[in-house]
Amino acid sequence: MNKKQIKLSEYAEFVDSVTSDPSKQYTSLLHRLAELEMGNGHMEDNVNFARLLTSAIGLASEGGEFAEIVKKTLFQEKPCNQESEYHMKRELGDVLWYWVQGCMALNIDPEEVMMMNIEKLKSRYPGGKFDGWFSENRKDGDL
Repeated sequence: MNKKQIKLSEYAEFVDSVTSDPSKQYTSLLHRLAELEMGNGHMEDNVNFARLLTSAIGLASEGGEFAEIVKKTLFQEKPCNQESEYHMKRELGDVLWYWVQGCMALNIDPEEVMMMNIEKLKSRYPGGKFDGWFSENRKDGDL
């Protein structure tokens, strides 16, 4: 198999070419946010995009901080003790805070989200128990 070599500068050009203007340019991002904020009778009329962005970035960041503690415990021989448990609880609290921010951004009830999740998982796992087959072989629309 003949592998083609690619230079980092060529890859950077490719990345730039397939990146949207709002992802690259402040003014394009502001224009897109203004479009969304003005709405047009669709879902975005009920969405607070500043809060949504806060939620998305915060969930990724705090989830990463939680994962970092788990990684160090599992792979770097850090102790799993009261101190690490305390820090994991704090990070999960931060995840919860940003999750609620997302619910607020979308103007949805957090309890409704929990119930939707329960219904999705009940549908995915008939009998109420995990089954690897159902995890891998999902119904249409069940991502």
